[in-house]
Amino acid sequence: MKPAVDLLVERLNGLVPRHGIVLGSGLGSLVNEVRDAVRVPYSELPGFPLSAVSGHAGELVAGMLGKTPVIMLAGRVHYYEHGDPTAMRIPIEVLMGLGVTTLILTNAAGSLREDMPPGSVMQITDHINFSGKNPLIGEPSDARFVGMTSAYDAQLQAAMREAAAAEEVPLSHGVYMWFSGPSFETPAEIRMARVLGADAVGMSTVPEVILARFFGLRVAAASVITNYGAGMTGGELSHEETKDMAPIGGERLARILKRMIGGGNDIG
Repeated sequence: MKPAVDLLVERLNGLVPRHGIVLGSGLGSLVNEVRDAVRVPYSELPGFPLSAVSGHAGELVAGMLGKTPVIMLAGRVHYYEHGDPTAMRIPIEVLMGLGVTTLILTNAAGSLREDMPPGSVMQITDHINFSGKNPLIGEPSDARFVGMTSAYDAQLQAAMREAAAAEEVPLSHGVYMWFSGPSFETPAEIRMARVLGADAVGMSTVPEVILARFFGLRVAAASVITNYGAGMTGGELSHEETKDMAPIGGERLARILKRMIGGGNDIG
């Protein structure tokens, strides 16, 4: 972790962002809003994992988003790529080492609600770790017993809602269920997820939330809805559909994040 932090401190030339953002599918264009951007490919950062998922750039971008210094991770590594729930540990630990205190996580997800169609944005208020995998398994210290009652920070949730209202972007809210992937869910699994209280399903984010809380970061998260869950429309799901639909909700979520973080408001 330290070699990557040292390299970035040198590259950032005095910039000290407190806010980090992990950009999921459809949010990649947000890096173009960063002024005076410093771009560092993951391949140049010691210990950073490389993703082979199409649509994920794989670079760290730091600079000014509006009035606020930020650091973005454009692309993530997923559990399903290598079967490793700790895949994003070093990137998140590096952000913490650089002085980041707030982490905003974004993803593409499937909706389980008729009133939340593709193109919608859902604020994640809680999650269900259906995969059963945990990035803290094997952590030797008692710090592994991380409380998750308030995993999603109430102040950050309020700031996101206020930003959405100011931008006149409808913002749903609900529970995100993490499936391991990479295959999509079955109709029976979608019915189960609805019974268990999920509002959206996806293949990322939850291990990053656990890691962020382990490192003491405050967390907010949002999903770009790209499709309805399996069996809800009769059609088959595909990664191409995700990539095609993600930019629609992604543009809406980008507006919310620019207002929330870049507007110069103190969100902690």
